[in-house]
Amino acid sequence: MKLRKKKEKVILTDVEITDFAAEGNAIAKTDDKVIFVPYVVPGDVVDLEIYKQKKSFCMAKVLKINKYSDKRVEVKCNHFTRCGGCSWQMLNYDWQLKYKQQQVVDALERIGKVDCKDISPILGSDKIYYYRNKLEFTFSSKSWQENYDKEQDDIPALGFHCGGFFDKVLPIDNCVLQKEPSNKIRNFIREYSIENSLPYYNIREHTGFLRNLIIRTTENDDLMVIVVFNEDDRMDDLNKMMNAISEKFPEISSLMYCINKKFNDSLSDQEFILFKGKDYIMEYMPRFNAKLEVNSEKVDSPLRFKIRPKTFYQTNALQAYKLYSKAAEFAGITKDDTVYDLYTGTGTIANFVANNAKKVVGIEYVEDAIVDARLNSKENNINNTIFFSGDMADVLNDDFVKENDKPDIIITDPPRNGMAKKVVDELLNISAKRIVYISCNPATQARDILLMSNEYQVKKIQPVDMFPHTHHIENIVLLEKKQD
Repeated sequence: MKLRKKKEKVILTDVEITDFAAEGNAIAKTDDKVIFVPYVVPGDVVDLEIYKQKKSFCMAKVLKINKYSDKRVEVKCNHFTRCGGCSWQMLNYDWQLKYKQQQVVDALERIGKVDCKDISPILGSDKIYYYRNKLEFTFSSKSWQENYDKEQDDIPALGFHCGGFFDKVLPIDNCVLQKEPSNKIRNFIREYSIENSLPYYNIREHTGFLRNLIIRTTENDDLMVIVVFNEDDRMDDLNKMMNAISEKFPEISSLMYCINKKFNDSLSDQEFILFKGKDYIMEYMPRFNAKLEVNSEKVDSPLRFKIRPKTFYQTNALQAYKLYSKAAEFAGITKDDTVYDLYTGTGTIANFVANNAKKVVGIEYVEDAIVDARLNSKENNINNTIFFSGDMADVLNDDFVKENDKPDIIITDPPRNGMAKKVVDELLNISAKRIVYISCNPATQARDILLMSNEYQVKKIQPVDMFPHTHHIENIVLLEKKQD
């Protein structure tokens, strides 16, 4: 047997952190390499241990902070660095916004060859804590531990998955992202399940009773709680637990459960069973140009969105209004305009702008989302929207445009990987006068903009921060057709 000699640890001392990079990692530099380091901020001076080396870069973890940057603030979460959900929580929020805006500029200039000198200042979030309206937790028979101990390997946990450990879950006592009673509900369920010896899910063996917990809230204080079980042969235990939750938290508007026996956690194909209350919660959003004429009278009438278990809704509801308002402003829609809303999801943007348009056509891959979009139009007495489901690259073609009228304005909000080349080509073929491109990934947005740059010019750029304490950023770009 040949013994492999362990590599010696590479330790660097008194290294200054100089900037941020992609995925929220901070940057330090040596003579020949870039070092990526999590959970530090520019201005920190640290000791590092290198744990991965490549030709032009390496990854490191912090051993000690010798000097703290003046950009730092005190964190509120006692799970910081272990949870990984809020990797910028130690960074002053004003600086978070500056680095996020720079992230947009870097992507658009480097990839899209866009001049960003007139970019609008980023729209920050009024709430930087307790802004999320949805959190998903996992039950696991194996708890993540700071110092691994085989004898304690079967300690159960209810919380978030830890990065790098697909079968380990970090127990969460208090999360500062969702308002109460979110923490109270999760902690009660954990205590109840332990007291009643209800086994947690083991992802390796696909055993255990309790699997997931979903909590959804609204600005109007509606509350949806969904418990996901792995087994359906313990209905007595299930009913007792659901009753206990209902009695402890009578404010729950919608109490539901789901039994998922699959080997993955996706729930889009699962049945949700109502235990108590309604099978939806309601979110309200002011309309763009909120004064509407109803029965010949001008009234303020907010949009109403029914949120069901599978419904997608922006997780920061207050920022969603800012995002949609700015997108509608950029679009400059009039009563003579036909608007296409690509990747419409549950039709939130389509319904938001419908009052200003002649017609809005929404396209989305997920059929359940289109059902919600139609329901939301009906809920708001909107009769000038029409929705279609299917793969965007297949649905959006010449025949579709002929049947549904050529759009004057296109609003597109694709997933992180951006638009398929075929979709971009069809947008160029359609040749709408304006395209409003919303993106959660400035890099793929910049790539697509470059593909359209011969026929469209960037007129406005507006970053919007939807997720404080993370590196994620939404960005809106207005593209106008170039004059011949």
